[in-house]
Amino acid sequence: VNESYKPEFIELKKWLKDRKFEDTNLIPACFPGTGRGLMSKTSLQEGQVIISLPESCLLTTDTVIRSYLGAYIAKWRPPPSPLLALCTFLVSEKHAGDQSVWKPYLQILPKAYTCPVCLEPEVVKLFPQPLRAKAEEQRARVREFFSSSRGFFCSLQPLFSEAVGSIFSYRALLWAWCTVNTRAVYVKHRRRRDFSAEPDTAEPQPPYHSPHLLSAFNEETRCYEIRTASSCRKHEEVFICYGPHDNQRLLLEYGFVSIHNPHACVYVSEDILVKYLPSTDKQMNKKISILKDHDFIENLTFGWDGPSWRLLTALKLLCLEAEEFTCWKKVLLGEIISDTNEKTSLDIAQKICHYFIEETNAVLQKVSHMKDEEVASINQLTLVETLWTEELKILQASALILNSLQTPFR
Repeated sequence: VNESYKPEFIELKKWLKDRKFEDTNLIPACFPGTGRGLMSKTSLQEGQVIISLPESCLLTTDTVIRSYLGAYIAKWRPPPSPLLALCTFLVSEKHAGDQSVWKPYLQILPKAYTCPVCLEPEVVKLFPQPLRAKAEEQRARVREFFSSSRGFFCSLQPLFSEAVGSIFSYRALLWAWCTVNTRAVYVKHRRRRDFSAEPDTAEPQPPYHSPHLLSAFNEETRCYEIRTASSCRKHEEVFICYGPHDNQRLLLEYGFVSIHNPHACVYVSEDILVKYLPSTDKQMNKKISILKDHDFIENLTFGWDGPSWRLLTALKLLCLEAEEFTCWKKVLLGEIISDTNEKTSLDIAQKICHYFIEETNAVLQKVSHMKDEEVASINQLTLVETLWTEELKILQASALILNSLQTPFR
């Protein structure tokens, strides 16, 4: 459904036109299944420049330095990070409301985000274990970011008639942090002494964003250009390419799950890896140590094409008989040791896969019950449900592939 008639998009279009940008290729629209995005007005060819935003339309650390915040940033020691500068500017400009030059952009941003740092604790507890651990780390990192920034916020009091504590609240900073984390892109520029030396991963921030496109800053035209990586038919949704990320990473960093994501996978942790191995194996600790030393204990996965080579290799090493143990180097190089070793490792992989299928079905049942009772969290629960549903499909595909791999040993 075309949404370009809405007042906020008319205002944004006028705002961009005043800054010498007009878009003839795309219009805002609402799509079934994905929500708000950008629709192509004409068919687009591969390699075509479809957006060329002048510097005046970009919200960068240079924008912040040139603003009323510049003098305060220059004085503050240790120097603030580019992330803090952008977040501070976003909160301040949002607080300014109608007085903000950036209002047409700010009013089309989400009012709330679905990144794990914004979700209810009981919803985060429903995440797969590896994602849950990273989500807790993210939450702690943002809390620390807020806590360590309070002194800088206090230094800005002369700019405001209200207490800065009420303006730069945790909720306000969380919104700004998510805005930068989900929308910012990297542009290399000269290093400023006003900022800390951490990588500038948070600029610029183009006012147009729609979640498959290639983008870069053109030094000659001084415009941020977005080109098509593939052709696109008229009236299709145009997507930014996020790169080869699995769904857990997409949810952690951007707050969404991609259906039929070719990079989606299910992670196998160390405790699950050894769950179905004999507890009497005296060499088990040594085997685990070898896997850790050779970086074979992390990123073990099930994917759409079955168990990963890394997962099967780790299981083959763990399944070595006592008399085969000296062959562990050959296993890591991909050599076949024995039919028994191949069969045993596939059997264990199948057991792990079925364990995950049972666990996934149990979580999906729990989420379904919670959706009936926790109406206020239904959107968050639906997000978790989508993640687990995709993982269930992957596990079911892996179970079929493992079944066919076991056939020669039957």
